[in-house]
Amino acid sequence: MASRTKVIVAGAGIAGPILAVFLKLKGYDPVVYERTDAVGDAGQSLCMQPNGLRVLSLIPGFMDKLVGKELEKMQHLSALPGENTFLADTDVSGVSQLAGFPIVGVRRSVFHRTIVEVAQNHGVKVVFSHQLVDLKQEADSVEVTFASGATDRASFVVGCDGLHSNTRICLFGNETVTFTGLTQTGGITPTPDALKDHPRMINVYTDGAHMIAYPVNDKETITRRETEAKEDWRKTDKRTQEAFKEGPWSQWPFGAGELVRSADHIIKACTTFHAHTQCLTYLQYGLYDRPALASWHKGRVALLGDAAHPTSPHLGQGANQAFEDIYHLVRLLTKHNPSAAPPSTALLDDVFSEYEQLRIARTSALVLGARRQGEARVVQGIEACRARDTALKAKFSSADFGRSQLDIYAHPFTGESEI
Repeated sequence: MASRTKVIVAGAGIAGPILAVFLKLKGYDPVVYERTDAVGDAGQSLCMQPNGLRVLSLIPGFMDKLVGKELEKMQHLSALPGENTFLADTDVSGVSQLAGFPIVGVRRSVFHRTIVEVAQNHGVKVVFSHQLVDLKQEADSVEVTFASGATDRASFVVGCDGLHSNTRICLFGNETVTFTGLTQTGGITPTPDALKDHPRMINVYTDGAHMIAYPVNDKETITRRETEAKEDWRKTDKRTQEAFKEGPWSQWPFGAGELVRSADHIIKACTTFHAHTQCLTYLQYGLYDRPALASWHKGRVALLGDAAHPTSPHLGQGANQAFEDIYHLVRLLTKHNPSAAPPSTALLDDVFSEYEQLRIARTSALVLGARRQGEARVVQGIEACRARDTALKAKFSSADFGRSQLDIYAHPFTGESEI
């Protein structure tokens, strides 16, 4: 029996393990290399939407392993001084019926551990402490060099190594990043009583700040204009966290303030999270944009997910778009190379070119939409905030908004899957 076609997947974050599972199911031999030394507790949460869940549902048994909370409502609330008002209260419990899948909040670290375990259970080798630093393309293979000096070789490589993608740098060089003017502070806290009756996502808007929170991962995120900060997750020290808990956000209405205040203690490093322990961890990071790429591949190497189209988080589509990428890349590999035999560079160029032609326009539009949403959410000055609130109220009451959301959810396929 001929050996399987080996594929190196750079990055064991949110996209890499899922891509590897699909490649394995289609007859390839994927190996996932990850720069960190283990599955950690980075990040806060993910909002899984119907388009992403539609792809994940194609992995046998995966949906039974998904730990999360289906959302029933989305609320938008204004917390200007003396003007606490509802802007919108939308029932999203019917999204599952309309789009085939619900909207689900998940704890990122729990989801991450699950997908790595699923990949390993499918026979995928996941190798930690291996950071890709160089690529050497040859006629029928790619040699990958890691920071340790170790090397490996595969028929082709897919870079799923995220926002700070070394695969992207190897292909296209360093790019200039643009600070969006926003930072985020994220935390995990028990769900307050005021928010327990219906699982919901709340958006609270005030002067110069915006909070979004949703259950199960019990997470709240504050987005506000600040001085530029490094684009990375970093733990804040205890004094900073206590000051944050006692700051103006702790007085917000609608249960939002309780999200900030309710921790019994601060955990500097929380490697395992249990909702009942009353643990709260705050992290802060800057939000940046990168210029869109005209192409996502060179030769036998392609990019996927945040490595190809990094985005600010304001639409909650980052992971969901990565899963759409995976669907189309695997579909096209199956279409052009159904035997999963070692592909020629010309065949890979056909696959990668068709893949990016399908995906670049859609992801670029969503990246731009995410930035605009962030800019609209966070404004300064009471009159500007009132204008924002009026615009948001009109937006969320519009039938066009509901239709646009369902259009996003309808991807990457309708009817029967082609993979």
